[in-house]
Formats: sequence, structure tokens, C-alpha cells
Amino acid sequence: IPVTCIPGGTCPLAVEILFSLLTWFSTLWDITQKGYEKKRSKLLAPYIPQIQDIHTEAVQAALAKYKERKMPMPSKRRSVLVQSSVEACTPPDTSSASEDEGSLRWQGRLASSTPYQGHSHPAVEHWFNRVIQGSSTSSSASSTSSHTGGRSATNSSAHQALNANAAATALADLMAHTQLDNHLAPPDVTGLSECSSHHVERPQVASMRGVSRSHNHQPNVMETADGVPVSSRVSSKIQQLLNTLKRPKRPPLREFFVDDFEELLDVQQPDPNQPRPEGQQMSPLEGEPLRGITNWPVSLPVALRRWGTTHPKSPCLTALDNAGKPIYTLTYGKLWTRCQKLAYTLLNKLSSRNEPLLMPGDRVALVFPNNDPVMFMVAFYGCLLAELVPVPIEVPLTRKDAGSQQIGFLLGSCGVTLALTTDACQKGLPKAQTGEVATFKGWPRLLWFVADGKHVAKPPKDWQPAIREASNDIAYIEYKTSKEGSTMGITVSHSAMLAHCQALTEACGYTEGETMTNVLDFKREAGLWHGVLTSVMNRMHVISIPYFLMKVNPLSWIQKVHTYKARVAVVKSRDMHWSLLAQRDQRDISLSSLRMLIVADGANPWSISSCDAFLNVFQARGLRPEVICPCASSSEAMTVAIRRPPETGVPPPGKAVLSMGGLSHGVIRVDSEEKLSVLTVQDVGQVMPGAVICVVRVEGTPYLCQTDEVGEICVSSRNSGLAYYGLPGMTKNIFEAIPVKASGAPLSDRPFTRTSLLGFVGPDNLLFVVGKMDGLMVVSGRRHNADDVVATALAVEPMKFVYRGRIAVFSVSVLHDERIVVVAEQRPDASEEDSFQWMSRVLQAIDSIHQVGVYCLALVPANMLPKAPLGGIHISETKQRFLEGALHPCNVLMCPHTCVTNLPKPRQKQPEVGPASMIVGNLVAGKRIAQACGRDLGQVEDNDQVRKIDSHVTHAGAVASTASCLQLHKRAERVAAALMGRLNTGDHVALVYPPGIDLISTFYGCLYAGCVPVTVRPPHPQNLATTLPTVKMIVEVSKSVCILTTQAIMKLLKSKDAAAAVDIKSWPTVLDTDDLPRKKNNQMYKPPTPEMLAYLDFSVSTTGILAGVKMSHSATSALCRSIKLQCELYPSRQIAICLDPYCGLGFALWCLCSVYSGHQSILVPPLELESNVSLWLTAVSQYKVRITFCSYSVMEMCTKGLGTQTEALRLRNVNLSCVRTCMVVAEERPRIALTQSFSKIFKDLGLSPRAVSTTFGCRVNVAICLQGTAGPDPTTVYVDMRALRHDRVRLVEKGSPHSLPLMESGKVKRRILFLGPHNATGYYTVYGEEALHTDHFNTKLSFGDTQTVWARTGYLGFLRRTELTDASGERHDALYVVGSLDETLELRGMRYHPIDIETSVIRSHKSIAECAVFTWTNLLVVVVELEGSEQEALDLVALVTNVVLEEHYLIVGVVVVVDPGVIPINSRGEKQRMHLRDGFLADQLDPIYVAYNM
Repeated sequence: IPVTCIPGGTCPLAVEILFSLLTWFSTLWDITQKGYEKKRSKLLAPYIPQIQDIHTEAVQAALAKYKERKMPMPSKRRSVLVQSSVEACTPPDTSSASEDEGSLRWQGRLASSTPYQGHSHPAVEHWFNRVIQGSSTSSSASSTSSHTGGRSATNSSAHQALNANAAATALADLMAHTQLDNHLAPPDVTGLSECSSHHVERPQVASMRGVSRSHNHQPNVMETADGVPVSSRVSSKIQQLLNTLKRPKRPPLREFFVDDFEELLDVQQPDPNQPRPEGQQMSPLEGEPLRGITNWPVSLPVALRRWGTTHPKSPCLTALDNAGKPIYTLTYGKLWTRCQKLAYTLLNKLSSRNEPLLMPGDRVALVFPNNDPVMFMVAFYGCLLAELVPVPIEVPLTRKDAGSQQIGFLLGSCGVTLALTTDACQKGLPKAQTGEVATFKGWPRLLWFVADGKHVAKPPKDWQPAIREASNDIAYIEYKTSKEGSTMGITVSHSAMLAHCQALTEACGYTEGETMTNVLDFKREAGLWHGVLTSVMNRMHVISIPYFLMKVNPLSWIQKVHTYKARVAVVKSRDMHWSLLAQRDQRDISLSSLRMLIVADGANPWSISSCDAFLNVFQARGLRPEVICPCASSSEAMTVAIRRPPETGVPPPGKAVLSMGGLSHGVIRVDSEEKLSVLTVQDVGQVMPGAVICVVRVEGTPYLCQTDEVGEICVSSRNSGLAYYGLPGMTKNIFEAIPVKASGAPLSDRPFTRTSLLGFVGPDNLLFVVGKMDGLMVVSGRRHNADDVVATALAVEPMKFVYRGRIAVFSVSVLHDERIVVVAEQRPDASEEDSFQWMSRVLQAIDSIHQVGVYCLALVPANMLPKAPLGGIHISETKQRFLEGALHPCNVLMCPHTCVTNLPKPRQKQPEVGPASMIVGNLVAGKRIAQACGRDLGQVEDNDQVRKIDSHVTHAGAVASTASCLQLHKRAERVAAALMGRLNTGDHVALVYPPGIDLISTFYGCLYAGCVPVTVRPPHPQNLATTLPTVKMIVEVSKSVCILTTQAIMKLLKSKDAAAAVDIKSWPTVLDTDDLPRKKNNQMYKPPTPEMLAYLDFSVSTTGILAGVKMSHSATSALCRSIKLQCELYPSRQIAICLDPYCGLGFALWCLCSVYSGHQSILVPPLELESNVSLWLTAVSQYKVRITFCSYSVMEMCTKGLGTQTEALRLRNVNLSCVRTCMVVAEERPRIALTQSFSKIFKDLGLSPRAVSTTFGCRVNVAICLQGTAGPDPTTVYVDMRALRHDRVRLVEKGSPHSLPLMESGKVKRRILFLGPHNATGYYTVYGEEALHTDHFNTKLSFGDTQTVWARTGYLGFLRRTELTDASGERHDALYVVGSLDETLELRGMRYHPIDIETSVIRSHKSIAECAVFTWTNLLVVVVELEGSEQEALDLVALVTNVVLEEHYLIVGVVVVVDPGVIPINSRGEKQRMHLRDGFLADQLDPIYVAYNM
């Protein structure tokens, strides 16, 4: 039996024999190659050296310390679970990790797997089995089950599986370090009623999808103590979330309120025990002096000419194809002649209007693909010979490449007009319709010139390029992308280019004729410096490995080192890492020829583990340990330091194991005890010859650091960049830094260049780098390096979950501090459970190792992150997309409760001040009590003449019916006659009519008969299930003994469909009034006293309370009188009313005022606008109406529906110049944005910008303010929103931060908040809270006039005396309404108005159509309607959380993304937030996504 030798020779003989048997059997039987490999690796696994670096071990140990933590999983709709990326299934080689990205943390684990890779942790499975049943399963089920009331069986079983007790016991303490305000009392769950099913007023119109509420409770819905049906799934998740947020972790808060409302954010106080630097001030470190070698060329073009003429056959550059075969070797002779041709062509053959297109010193773009180094080299040196300045850039593949716009900006600022490229590359560029190369976004117009073959001309014999000595003129411009994504051009002079080549030659010991393998991008940084510039100076032969070949065959560079016996290789740690994963298939490779393996990104924290692992495996293949030479460089300072080859007699390489905690405070502490939170770094060698370096403080004045302090490395040498092209300010800051000693004296008169590398000088004068400024994230005063966080995230479960190790880490500024965001690509086959488990483990690992919280963790489908030119992640573009809401993640986990520790201190309520102190305080301060009086009503005699025409306009614009007062009187008499025999005086009668004359005549008929009418909106025939219960409820609550209605509605009330929604047998007597006999009523009822009840005004408030307000006869006529006076309603007037006639001011204007004042009313039912939007405005124009009333919903319909049709309306002769006053009737704060856009849109139709005003009324008083015709124009003030939270008013200027515009609600009609003659006399009944606000109607002040009885409105606002005068000549008191007290949210001791939070949220992303907020057990829940593709749903989570934090200092607990139309809106256009809350808790919203913020 042949015995095969095992690599490394460490196996026992028995294993060697077994292995040989396996090989032998595989030749006898047909074992597949894959099967053979599997068995072979299983057999050899224990004997192949395991490569697991320290950091991975630390992460696994940290995770093992945690017991599995429990978090509420987000709920998704099934359609969101399906990955949207077409690319997601592309084979792995379409993307790869970048030079600068965290792709390398897998560190060549050959057969090793992390402890959690092979199997799921039992605790995790147990928890997921319990929680997931109630999350993704049920959400999928709920989205597919029908909406007709019943839920699918799957769903209910899932809910039963997760009952309330299970949720309570699953105490989730994942983020045990979080902040909750413990002083807040546990909130009332609903605060509404005993029996919640009575709050159900769903919208009547089709403003919400037909999500029905079933009246029979299913077993899967439990109820809270107050009877609100709550889905066990939702409540258990919220319970988990609350448990998760239990234990506070935050430094003690200081007292920092300057004034009651002067809100200052908590400033993190430095920890007194934090480590501080203790060493001496560092001394500058000098490199060895440059040895002046006699025959060094005076410039690079001189070197090129020398080798091109003396060694023309000497190979310069070998290019490989995608299979790894050499396709072309460029000799020095060829390079010289081709460069001359190109230089001659550029200077002499390109002309426009007989002038040369290019002059010496002009900038030229080089656009060459990464697989064509030959053409790039010819173009680069051709430009140098022609004294042009090459600007190498990447090939733009599409018009929307990541960062392409910034490259265009660079080309524009450099004045580039010509781009050199190859024939093949030009053919592949995106083309315009003309066939020319398309103009890319943000790019200048370019002339594209193909620099090869027939396009270049041979120069005449007497032409010679102008070759000069190296000067300080610009040689080339290298682009660099900053942390923010902007692209700068770094100018490098001829002298600096030459000096850098000389320094590299000396440091690396380059000699003539050496062979080098270059894996890096030859267009910039180390790939350009070593592989294009220094190589030509030393007549070296470069083998250029294209990036695509590395993707297909990661071992290609090692094979070329072996084939060409290369002495030097220039690589990055990722190239070493990839070759580790592929090396098992190679036997006959030797690396013994290498004297120097330059690791260009030796500054990365993970390069050490790549180097160690690579050496571990390839030492057996001839690689000597001392050959590995890490280096540190930056685009600005070029090479900063490099480890010298061993023959130069340098000290041995160094390693440092540093405490992460120390590094986060900027100090160096060698860590010996705590092995978890450490960073192992290797040195990057010695300073470059001829250079001086020092380390300075990162922030502020560049003071020199102490010896044990981490700072930014600065370099002073001849071989640094000159400047950022065209950016003198930034240039001064970076290229002309003057380090300062502790005494304040400058270190030297030579300027230093900041390298953007963070590090320190270690023993033996070796330089150590621990991070980069670009990756620096300062969170709560502590520094963290993005690369370190990437390394930790990848060490959790790299190969199993993250797609090709593609992770981006960056910080975003939210609420005056940086917050860490981690974005990773997940493998296409990853399940929801995998994702969620990985996310929670990453949070734990980062918390353990770095002691910092992650603000947001997002997962995107494979291949969906923007790519950098060499396939890595384009970090700044990723950050930009995250902030714009264009990242489209498939999973998101936000942890604001853990991270945000600088919220303002919660407000403490002060004890009440007594009345005496108030009076004295006001007297001393010279203030008056805020009180305003309307004009006195006086006693106006009513005359009974018949003077009224009432017309009702339908959607066609034709008059449907008209009635004079006499006709109304006759109809009312018929109704009264029909009621007289059947009902008693004082009986309550429900009037269920569509808007029209019937409603008015029956209302007066009831008054004639002595009955008390109750107007009720009829049920919607298409939406009986949600609208009929409200009708039933009002009929029952008002104790109506009879229902008057039309024949059609009567049939509807008793139909089969109605029976499904309510008990139709329990209706009281129903009479239809369509065909009443012509009977005359003998006697008309006259109320014995004016205080007798006239009618009941029932409506459901936005907080879900149904209340009936009692209106007496005296209050009714006083109301009519005050409206008549305020609006100057004369009998000759015509007014148009587009309001619902069932309650409040709409009812008063529709049914009472025209009869009282004798003017003509044109009535337009708002419902008709759904089929004919222009109906109301057409009627106003047709009748030349001066005064019109509408609601916000009508105004919004017109603004949205007619915004683009003003021209068409003008052609139809619609003219609104007749309108003097257009009043919006509302019980809320004026919606300024809506009224302004309405005015702006219809200005073209003649609408005066001063015409639109707002009114304000409430349940207690339906018309507190009306904008009169005689008063001054309404004013707008700006108040500080932060002060409002403390119930204070502070006026600020327009445009101030935190300013909120408030528009005056009109002139107070009489003494505001007095129990004036037209206040209601009390609540008939408040459904849900029998004793609700008994003091609403009988309140006395605790100061000032303590005897007068006032009525509370339930609204917050303030009065302001203006400089304007009203009709009576007195100063005008303006009333500003801020919002309803019932609607306010009390969070952290402060009062918030939902509309303010909602306005911020709607502004945060273009796809948010509507938003509503409410609280649930101290958590703020934000519901947003998504108007766009479901792909965008998860983008909204972070944006919503950010904007609420920034503008309102609140942490959002739950973000719910729903379809448009889900937020219920009542007929007055108000959001029904309580219904929405009930629907959310009962799991009836069918959300697209629910995110529970940790």
C-alpha cells in the first residue's frame, strides 16, 4: 500500500495508513472528488494546525459568559420576508471584500468552526420556539387571512401558544444596561371606558381598509384589565421589550435646568477613574538620512529614458489574463517609444480651432480598467513626458456608481477636459443615444481619447520630449475619498515623487533587475508607488495580478511568485487571507525566493492575524518569518513607515497586547489580566529614510502626545503630498500642521503633514498603528475604531451568516453624540431566526469587548451594499443611503434605549401655588390674568317673518332641493303631527338622515312636537360592520324612543348585513318620513322656560369618548345670535357650507343659523366631494358667495385633488375673488401648512390670501372663536416647542430652532371660557366615564375672580394682546389654540402634543404618507403609513427613531409600518389615535413591519 506523506508530518502512523487506504479505495470505487475531500478533511482535521486568533477566542469567550438573552422579534409580513434582490443569488465571486472593509476576520479557520457554528444553542431554540410562533408565523398568517372578521386557524393557535403568562415569565433582560424613567407612575392602559367595544367609531368614508372588528372575541385575543381586546402576541412582545429595558445603566445625572423650560441635554461627565496618560512628552522620531547615491536619476522621466535606451529588451511589466496566463510583457524599450508617441500626439495632434487642446500643466483623466496595467503605465508616463498632469480615476460602470458624482466634482475642479482610455474600455462605457459616451451625473464634458494603436502618431525624428529635473511642479493627482464621501485630489510634485521612490528604494533595498509581484490597484497608493514608479526607477520587472484573477484564483499571486522567483510581493492582508482558504489544493509551491512580502495595510488591526496565519501555513513552503514586512501609509503623506528586510540589521518585529478600554480613552495600557477586551497589534516598522514623525492630539490644537498616549501620526519629509487641489483651507489644516510642545512653543519651523493614522511610538523606535481617523467614532467621549468593531462582529459567526464577510461600520450623529451603526450583508439562505440570533449575539459581543452600545444593526440582502472600485463596501455611500432611507434592509434592530444616555433630565412637577401667592406675584410682576372678552350680545329681538331659502347642492352641481322658511315650516308641521300622538313631550328622537333638507325639517318638526332631537350620521352601506355599531350606540346612549329616517336607510337598518353587525331586534320604533300625510299641527310646543332642553349634540371625540352635550333653548338662540353678529349674517347674504351637519358648529350653521338670521345657505355635503372634488368651489363661484365654511378634510381633498387642475377650473369660469372669508371649522390647532398651500394653489382663481381663516369650537362651546369680517387679519406667532412641553409659552423668531408656528384661531365671541349664554348646559352623558369632568361646566378660579362660574374647554392654548385694533377700537386679543388636553402624551414628566411628533415623522422620509402616535405602557408607539414599495418599510425605522430623538428628545419604543389608509380618520378629518391603539393591541392592523426598539 503506498503511504502518502501528510503535510506537516505530525500524524500518527495509523492515521497515515488509514489515509493511504482511503486514497487506494478511491481508485477502486467511484468516490466523487467532493466525497473524497470530505472524508480526507474529516480524517486529518485533528492534525492540521488550528488557526484561531486571539480576538476570535475573546469574542467566543465573551459570548459564552452571557446567558441567552431574550428580545421581542420584529413582526414582518410575508411579502417582506421574500428577499427582493435579484442579485442575491449570484455566485459568490460577483463581489468581494474590499481593501478597506472588514472582510478578514475569518482568519483562515481551515477546518475549525466557532463553538456555535455547528448547532443552535438549546436555550436559543427553546426561546425561539416560544417567541417565533407568535411573530413571523402569525404575522404571515395574519397577512394572508381574510379581513372579514375571522382570523385564520393557524393564527389563533399561534396566539394560544404564547399566552400572557408565558410572556410575563419570559423576562427579557438582553440590554440590561438601559434607561427607563422609574419615577413615572404606571400608566392607565386606556383611560377610556368600562367596556371598550363602545369606543368603536371607525371612519365612515373609505379612509380605512375594510379591516373589521369581530364582535365575538376569539380565544386568541385577551383583554386588559380595562376590557380592551389585546392580541397576546403584541402584548407579549411589548412585555418582553419592557423587561428588556429594565435595568438602568447610566452615569448619575447632574442638575442642569437653568430655567423651568431651559432644557439642556445631559453632558457626559468624564469618569474620574478613567486611565490618563502618565508618560513624558514624546520626542520627534527621525528616520535614517537618505544616502546620496551618485547615479540616481534626476527625475523619473530621465530614468525611463535611461532604461529605454540602454536596456530596451529588459522586461518592465507583465500583464495576465483572467485565467492567469501572461498576455503581454512590456519591455523598457517599448515603454519608452510608446510613451513618446502618446506625448507627441497629446501635444500636437489634438487641437480645436487650430489651437492645441492641451498645454503643459493641464490635467488629464486616466480611465483604465484594473486588468490593463500596460496601457495605464504608457498613459501615465506619456503624460509625464508631455508635461501634463495625470489624474487616475476608476472606470465608471454605470451612471449611478457609488461615489461617481464626487469623482465628477474632482474632475470639474481640476479643469479636466480630456480622458484617456483603451478601446475596449471605451466600448464598455454607458452610451448616450447619439452613440457618444454618456455624461455622468456631476461630471464635466469630456473628450474621450483612445490611447492605443492607430490613434497615436509617430513623432518626427527631430522631436524630443522636454525632460527636466524634478521640480516642485505637480507631477500627478491621486484621488482620495473622505469619511463623509467627498473626493479630494492630492497633488504630488515631481520632486516628492522622486524622493518617495528613492526612500522606498533605500528602505526596501530594491536593486536593478529584481522581480516584483503586485496584487494591489496600480492606479493609487502602494500599488502605484511600488508597481509603477519605484519599479521604473530601479529597472524592475513587475508581474501585475488583476483583481478579477484574485477572485477566481486567490492563489494566483503565490503561483506567480513561485514561477517568476519573485524577490518582492506587494499584497494586502485580505489577499493572504483568501490564499489561506484555497491553499490545500497546492503542493508544489515555494516561497523561498521572497526576501520581502510587503503588507500594504499593515496598519489594520486584523492584519496581524492574517500575517500569523499565513506564516503558520506557508512556513513549510519556504516562507521565512522575517520576510513579512507590514507598512503604514496614507494618501497625503505616502509611505510613513515600513518594516525593513532582515539583512539591513534592524531590531526584531514587535507585538503589543493593548487594553481596549485604555485605547478608548486614548492611552496605551499593556493588558495582562483581562484577556477579553484586548487588541493585539504588530509594528509597522521604522520611519522612512529622511522623514521625521511625531504624534499629536487628535482634537483641537496639535499638542505633542505623551509617550503612553495614542494620537495622530504626523510626518515631515520631502516625499509627502503637496496639497488638496483647489482646497486651500483644508490643505492648511492637513499639509501645514505645526505641532506644539506642552509649553506652547512650536516643535519646529518645518510644516508636518497629518497622516490620518492613529498610533504611537513603541520600544526600539518601532511605529504602531491602532486605527485611522476615517474609522474613528467618538461615543460619549470614548474613542472606538470602526475596523475593530467589524472584527468583533465577524468573529461572532463569520462564515455561517455574513455574506463574504461584507460588514460596514460607521457612526451617525444623533442628539449631539455619535451613534454606532453596523450594516452587514446576509447570506441568501439565511432564515429570519438566523438573522435575529446573529444580531443579538453581535450586540452582546460588541458590548462585552468594546463596552459600547450599537445604535442600529441592519442586514441587507447579499450583494446589495454599494461597492467600492475593487469590490469592497463603499462606506460613505452606505452611510448616505442609511441617512436618506435608501438602504432597503431586510432586517433592522435599533437599540436607542441602550445607547442614548444624554437625554434631558425628566421634569419634576412643582407643588401647586396658592391663590394669594398668585395674586401677589402677578401684582409685583405687573402681569394681568389671561382673559379676553368678546362683544356684548345685547338683547336682539327675533322677528318671525318668513325670509329664508335653503338650497341643497348635489354632486352634479344642480340644485337638488330648495326650501323657503314657509316650506320648511310646512314640512316640520307634518313631522310634528306624525309624532304628536305617538310620543310624549321631552322624548328623545334619533334623526338618521343623509345631509339635506329632510334633516332640517324633521329637526324643527321635533321641536314643534316638544321632542328632543338627536342628529345621527347614517351608516355607510359599504362599511356597515364598523359604522352601524356607532349609530346603535348613540341611539342607546341618548335613550331615543324613536328613530326618524328615510325609507332607504330604514331598510338598511333592518337588513341581513346589519344583523351581522348589531342586534336589529333591539332597535326602537323606526318611522320613515318620506311620505307623511299633509296634516296641520294644531298647537305648537312652547318651552315653559328658556333653560329647557332643545337638542342633544352627540359626537365621538378623537380619544374615543362618545359624549352628548345638552343644549338649552336659551343657549341655542344665544349661539345663533353671536354667530350672526360675528359673521355679519344679514338676510341679503349668501353663505356656502361644506360641513357635516351632525354635531358642533357644522350642525349649528347647517340647521340653526340660516333660519335664525334669514340669509340663504348653499349646503354642500362633504361626501359628495369624493365623486366631484370641485363641487364646493364651483358652487361658491356660481353663487358669488362672500362667506363660506369648510372642514380640514374638505380643504385637504381640494388641495390634493385640484392642485394640478386650476387651469381647467379657470377655463370653466370658476372665480373665487368674491370670497371675503373662508373659515375652516375645527376642534384642533390650526393646520397652517394646509391653509397656506390651499391659499397658494387657489390664488390663481382669485382667492385672496387674507380670506382663509380658522375657527375654534369644542364640546362645551361649539364656537368659541370665529374670524369676523370686522376684525383684523389673523396673526401667526412662533413659540418654542421645548417650552410648550413644560406648559410655558416663549415667543421666538421665525426660523429659530425648535420653533412651532401657531395661527390665531379668530376673535373671541365673548368672554373666553366664561359660562356665557351660549355655552352648553352640561353633558347629557359621557359614555365610558360617568363622572367625566363634572367640573367642566362649573369651574371656579383659584385666584382673581373666584366667584364666577367658568366652563373648561379641555383645550390648551394662550391669549396674546396684539398691537392691532378691532372694529370697536379696542386692542385685539388673539387666542392661540395649542391642542386638546385629552390627546396630549405625558412622557418623562413633560407634555407632548401628538401632532408635533407626527409632523416631524412625516418630514423624515418622502414615502411616509401619514403618521399617528400613542403611548402604551410608557412606550411611545409610532405608526406610519408607507406610500411606496414594501422594500422601503424597514428604511423608515431608523429615520423615525432619529427624528423623534433629535427634535423631541424622546425614544421611540415601537415603530409600526402599515399600508396607506390604515390610520382611522373621522369625518372632521381628525385622527382617531385611540382606535388605532386598540387595533394595534388587538393585532388588527395587518402591519407590513413592526420594530421593537431595544
